[in-house]
Amino acid sequence: MSKIEALNCPNCGGNVASDSSFCRFCGSRLKTAACAKCLGLMFVGAKHCTHCGEPVVPIANPDRKLGKCPRCSVGLGPFAVDDMTLGQCGRCEGLWIDVPTFERVCADQEKQAAVLRTVSGTQPMTPAKIRYIPCPECSDLMNRSNFARSSGVIIDTCKQHGIWCDADELPKIIEFIRTGGIDRQRDKEKLQLDERRREIIELEQREARRSAMRDQGGTGRSLPTTSVREFLKLIFD
Repeated sequence: MSKIEALNCPNCGGNVASDSSFCRFCGSRLKTAACAKCLGLMFVGAKHCTHCGEPVVPIANPDRKLGKCPRCSVGLGPFAVDDMTLGQCGRCEGLWIDVPTFERVCADQEKQAAVLRTVSGTQPMTPAKIRYIPCPECSDLMNRSNFARSSGVIIDTCKQHGIWCDADELPKIIEFIRTGGIDRQRDKEKLQLDERRREIIELEQREARRSAMRDQGGTGRSLPTTSVREFLKLIFD
């Protein structure tokens, strides 16, 4: 017999016993499941495990419609990687990844290893044409961007729904992360930010000096009056 625990309803957040079938506050139907990471008990529908804080990825539903491949216009099928579910095109092997899952892959070395074990990373039969492609879920054209600004891997992104990776792109992204690419880019951007701050400070200092010159009756190019007087005093004394 499983231990009864106090859990939070995923709908209203109310405190409910784990053996409850309905929330006594909002009436939502409840069902428990085990966290994939720590095996702690939680209600289906929770976004994070209440025990370890691990983000919860929805369980794959074979009947769920994942939309169409933005390149081949054929239906995407569910593709299981560890405890994650991606959408895959059976023709071009492109992958559709929702935002939370992509974040987990980028942050978790175990998820990266699972992807590399499962995804072939083969080169596409024909190079993908450079064009904006529609989101499989909302059909809006996605943004094209260089992942981490320096990886050389151009991904298509719908901020609301997910990321499209052509057949060989997700393994390349993982390789970039594992070889310290994100850390290098972060250090580079920090140096650029520091340099920009120094430039702003120098610009403000120059403007302050020019303002002081103008207040003293100068043109902004001449020496301040006090400096002129001191110079003349050195000559004639």
